[in-house]
Amino acid sequence: MKFKDAIKAFWGKLKSFSFVKLFEKMESNLGLMIGTCVTTIILMGLIACAVFFIHVQGYEQVMVPNVVGKQLENALIEMQEKELYPKINLRYSDIPGDEGTIMEQSPEPGAIVKGYSRVNLVVSRGIIVDSVGNYIGENLDSLRLKIQEIFAGQTRPLIVLGEPEYKADKSEPGTILEQDPPEGTRISTPVTVHLVVSRGPNYDNTKPPYLLGSSINDIYQTITRSKLVFDFTSHTALENEVPGTVTNNQVFAEEFVPIYSRMSVEMAMPENDIDGQVYGIYHYTLPEYPYPISMRLDAKSSEGDTFTLINFVHTGGELTLPYCLPRGTTIILYQGDKVMNRFLVE
Repeated sequence: MKFKDAIKAFWGKLKSFSFVKLFEKMESNLGLMIGTCVTTIILMGLIACAVFFIHVQGYEQVMVPNVVGKQLENALIEMQEKELYPKINLRYSDIPGDEGTIMEQSPEPGAIVKGYSRVNLVVSRGIIVDSVGNYIGENLDSLRLKIQEIFAGQTRPLIVLGEPEYKADKSEPGTILEQDPPEGTRISTPVTVHLVVSRGPNYDNTKPPYLLGSSINDIYQTITRSKLVFDFTSHTALENEVPGTVTNNQVFAEEFVPIYSRMSVEMAMPENDIDGQVYGIYHYTLPEYPYPISMRLDAKSSEGDTFTLINFVHTGGELTLPYCLPRGTTIILYQGDKVMNRFLVE
């Protein structure tokens, strides 16, 4: 019964409710409502402007501290004390042991900025390479390119390749055979790495030329290109031999021989002049040299004209060279610009 009574009471109130009366009541208070809304909007705008200007003008100006060269932890503390906001950027360094050190900053030290401004800090993430690698077996040119790429953009590379020492080896030319310092050496300052590099299996060897039948001009061209020392002898040309040509040369057991080995060559020379030309073997004894010396053989005619017969290198000792020159010509032997000997063709 109570439930039915409640339903009847609610229904009676609903029938007595009038939307017309509600509208009339709101209409009578419309001015008050509009005034209240306008006042509220204006008040909220004033509060927002106040907050904005407080936010913009409220931060006091501060001087940016100098943190370059300091550890990141200390730099952050200084930034916090100045109420500045640091932004961290990492970069490789070329200074061993400076990992975590501030390398650059922006704005510059001493700049005046508002509090909570951003300060960009470039922090060292350490060096790219902290020890010497194992380069044995690598190609020298490839290693040079690799080192160049690793330290591109660095003010000073931490690994420098010294002038290599070359030696003959069965490895391909350019292959690194030895290194100093060894692999794993820690880098505290820039390190110069000294390398021993292969010249290839035949670099310190040369192939003896085939000279049979060669003329004197041919011999000069061969000597200019060759890394051998030639010992010339001669005999009077036989009927079946061409005067002024090679009739015999030394034959070696190996295809390649050490550079500047001596090679015997025998020539057939005419018994008499041919068309006014005298054939012979120029001979002079040089000092023994520790290494090959550049030399030159000139010819000066009886009229005073001079020309070069041949440029060559020689290790010293017995020097022999064939010639074919007019009678009265002077042969002049030079070591650099120094005259070593003069010989008159008779």
